[in-house]
Amino acid sequence: MKRVLSCSVVVCLMFSAAELLLAQEQVVPPPKVLMIYREFLKPGKAGTAHEKAEAAFVNAVISAKSSQHYLAMDSLTGQPRSLFFFGYDSFEAIEKDNMATQKNAVLSSALDRASAADGDLLVSQEGTAFVYNEEQSFHAPVEIAKMRYMEIYRFSVKPGHDKEWEALVNLYHNAYDKALPDSHWAVYDAWFGRNSGGSHVLLVPMKSLSEIDKSFGEDKKVEAALGEDGQKKAAELQAACVQESEVNVFAFNPRESYLDEAWVQADPTFWKAKTNFAAKKTETKTAVGQ
Repeated sequence: MKRVLSCSVVVCLMFSAAELLLAQEQVVPPPKVLMIYREFLKPGKAGTAHEKAEAAFVNAVISAKSSQHYLAMDSLTGQPRSLFFFGYDSFEAIEKDNMATQKNAVLSSALDRASAADGDLLVSQEGTAFVYNEEQSFHAPVEIAKMRYMEIYRFSVKPGHDKEWEALVNLYHNAYDKALPDSHWAVYDAWFGRNSGGSHVLLVPMKSLSEIDKSFGEDKKVEAALGEDGQKKAAELQAACVQESEVNVFAFNPRESYLDEAWVQADPTFWKAKTNFAAKKTETKTAVGQ
């Protein structure tokens, strides 16, 4: 996590920018710039082992009273990994946060120590910077503090086939608007990092995994809204523009997140798990500044 919080950050998904991630019990729009930092874990190093390592980062930023908050989540499918979402209003805002961390010697030192310990648990790590695509998103603003899981779809578009991709998205927009108007997702375009320039991620936050069960019966509604001609057109467009795609499910992890108190108070029963864990760490001799 230190790479994201310091000037050595590799520019790299979520819902809030320095102020927007303060999710009070209200619907908030996605940030303009989203940085996702991914940590791939060694076998057997997920769960408590990784949470303890990440607590050092949480403790460091709490002690420093950092204004940049982040949301962590762990994979339920695919390779074991943790994601860390930082939202910003602009790339300039990222620079300001990096410079502030660089100037804070105590915080930088604490992050260096935490990074060394965390690195022993990892296979690899990487970061990607995404820019919000409002036109391709669908009812994206949500009460993100009330969510618990996220489906993350990744699409790699073939070079030179952006028009087909846009047509495909519009086709499904119209179908969902007719069949499932209460649906929501946010689309981000990868600008820097892995597959930048032709990769898009579609984020679907969920309150419960039961929403996935419910979606099985809703597919037919979308197909009906598309009609036979629409389904045929969608298949043709997908074959023409999508090079590869993947979808995975992640669970929010309050113990690895650093969230504003307003966010925590939106649902303290769940988010206080982070607060209590960090508080215990702050009381120890290893706390920053002691």
